[in-house]
Amino acid sequence: MIKHYRYRLRFYLNASHAMRWQNQLGERHPHTWELTCEVKKADHDAFIRFNDIEDQIRQVLDPLQGVFLNEIAPFDKENPSLENLGEYFFDQINQHLAAVKCSLTRLEMGESPTRFFLIKAEDEAAK
Repeated sequence: MIKHYRYRLRFYLNASHAMRWQNQLGERHPHTWELTCEVKKADHDAFIRFNDIEDQIRQVLDPLQGVFLNEIAPFDKENPSLENLGEYFFDQINQHLAAVKCSLTRLEMGESPTRFFLIKAEDEAAK
């Protein structure tokens, strides 16, 4: 049997956005997005504190708390859809986790209790 070890952490982002449709901007509205991050250590035997992982993820999310996402890059030009937000957060969080020798293997991002978008790292998707 092969065991895979991961950490799972949950975060919330309170921000607002407006969707762009047919060269028009929809109504600005708030969300409490839920992000569930599955994290893998580069070295299975290395010790890492949850706080170290959380600190890296918070560096990405905290500056966006309470922000109108359409006013910040890349969402000043790109539609801030659930899918585009998920792609952005996956890449940003993964880059930050490298500082503590970890990687993001899966991100679930929900805009409501019933609507989620999921991204898995390519090498994990085959497993």
